[in-house]
Amino acid sequence: MNVLPRKNVLLAPVTVTPTKPLTPSHLKGLLWTDVMFRATAPLAAVTYRYSHTTYHVTEQTVGFWEYLDRTHGETDYTQLSEEEIGDLYVRYRSEERRQGAEVLRPYRDAVEHSGWVHPASERMLRLWAGHYERLGMHDPGLREHQPPGLGLEEMIERLGAVGLVLDQRHCGGPVYLDLTRYGMPLRRIVTADGRPNYLACALRELLPLVPWYDEVVLLYDRELDADYRLLDRVLTSLGPPVRRVPIGRVPIDGKITSARHGGWRGHTAGALLRASAETADSADGHGDDALRLGMRLYFIATLGPGEQQSFRHDLLRHCLAVAARLLRRSGSATTAAGDLSEALERHRRGHAYVDPYRLACSLLGKGRPAPDPVLLSAVFL
Repeated sequence: MNVLPRKNVLLAPVTVTPTKPLTPSHLKGLLWTDVMFRATAPLAAVTYRYSHTTYHVTEQTVGFWEYLDRTHGETDYTQLSEEEIGDLYVRYRSEERRQGAEVLRPYRDAVEHSGWVHPASERMLRLWAGHYERLGMHDPGLREHQPPGLGLEEMIERLGAVGLVLDQRHCGGPVYLDLTRYGMPLRRIVTADGRPNYLACALRELLPLVPWYDEVVLLYDRELDADYRLLDRVLTSLGPPVRRVPIGRVPIDGKITSARHGGWRGHTAGALLRASAETADSADGHGDDALRLGMRLYFIATLGPGEQQSFRHDLLRHCLAVAARLLRRSGSATTAAGDLSEALERHRRGHAYVDPYRLACSLLGKGRPAPDPVLLSAVFL
């Protein structure tokens, strides 16, 4: 067997803004990332970079915070559920009026200079931390202050030094990422009045990081593919090989809609965990483990990387039952603990990271040997 040399890997998934509940699409991406991180860690030095601080300054977040302060005043957000906060976000996004950069500037300054988080998003992050714990997911610092390595002006200057930016602010215009030399379109990253978008924030975070790694892995929603192709090109020109891993959303009743439009009632992370508890708790003493493994089998192996299959409660319950059976069988496994690296290595396919889909599917199918309890514990539980 040809074993790849141990490398330094930067794992940088798209960050979910703490303004709405975690939906099946969010859970799919988060579980996919979690398995990739935990499966790759025995084979490489992996940094899991997931900073909410970096993206709080985008309009969808600070605009929401300003809306809450303007319309809901002294609301005690510690008493609200994630669905109730999500309802407020849907109302905000339905507003036709958007505040200008000067109105939002104090919020951005508070994030940049002190790591401040609005109580509504602080509440959401606390709830998410509970979901992470229940699902056995690695917490990459949900509630930590993790500022990007570059300020906005520093990022623009760094791109300008290599001819990858078109800055029209001197004449009242916006700032564009300019990759036209590669046959790619101009992409606005900062508005004329100074509002950065998600791509600008990603560049602030990743530009100073990538030179230190042998491989960069970007996991993201397929809807963001155009922006991530641009990001790939920039990072590749400045640093190591970049691997893009697009992950399809999960339709609900045949429709793929953004969480900002609602439609997630009964399908939020909290609701799914509550609905799955009874099935998992009946798993002969494997309750929590069956829940964690079953969720991964459903969102990774069953749904796969595409977006063809709508969410189905019955299939999720089936995966929870399959997980319980696998856990029972794993007690009779004879695979030695030292074989973990070999079991993971076969799912790398020439890159440094382990493919979560291939790994999760390897647990399923008739005639498969009993799963290695060491593998299950290290990666899926």
